[in-house]
Amino acid sequence: MPVISFASSKGGAGKTTSAIILGTELAHGASVILVDADPAARLHRWSRIAPLPDNIEVIRSEGERAILDEIEDAAQRAAFVIIDLEGSASRLASFAIGESDLVVIPSGEEQQDADAAVETLAEVAREGRARRRDIPASILFCRTSAAVKSRLEKHIQGQLQAAAPVFETQLNRRTAFSALHNAGAGLRDLDRSEFNGVDKAITNAEAFAAEVVDMLTKEKSDAA
Repeated sequence: MPVISFASSKGGAGKTTSAIILGTELAHGASVILVDADPAARLHRWSRIAPLPDNIEVIRSEGERAILDEIEDAAQRAAFVIIDLEGSASRLASFAIGESDLVVIPSGEEQQDADAAVETLAEVAREGRARRRDIPASILFCRTSAAVKSRLEKHIQGQLQAAAPVFETQLNRRTAFSALHNAGAGLRDLDRSEFNGVDKAITNAEAFAAEVVDMLTKEKSDAA
């Protein structure tokens, strides 16, 4: 089953939030195992705030010696495996990237985020050469403004679009997305009387999940 890693050489890029959004959306039609491979354990913390559906499981990785076995076991038991990696280069991250069918690289619209995204792309390319296979990777813009973008934001997005594949969908800066870390569970479980823009956030998340599935389907078709 597809293995999707969220990777960035910079902490705070939006890996965990994006992984939660994707995992909870995919779980509306399939089983999902999320592997928390970040020592900060934010994904594991989120999973304990509120009850999750039976078809979502969150595993806290036991580290680089265990990650390959954890991925193999998860792939045998779930339709999708999603891995939240730590925000720095490591043997564990290399192992997980090497097993991935898609690497999602979250990035904001600031120069340090763009630099980190390029560094992560290079890491994925190195791991691909070591494995003698292409590892699909795409940049996901997170925490972006839904309004008109500044000249700097346009420049940074153009810089990354010229360097690598980029998701057409962007996860905009939304209260509902950040609220997941406090409320737990998924977007549809948020109290609309307490959080604004839930429906728009759901539409945004659905588009992201659909694009991920399309990418995986295309990669599988091209490899056949």
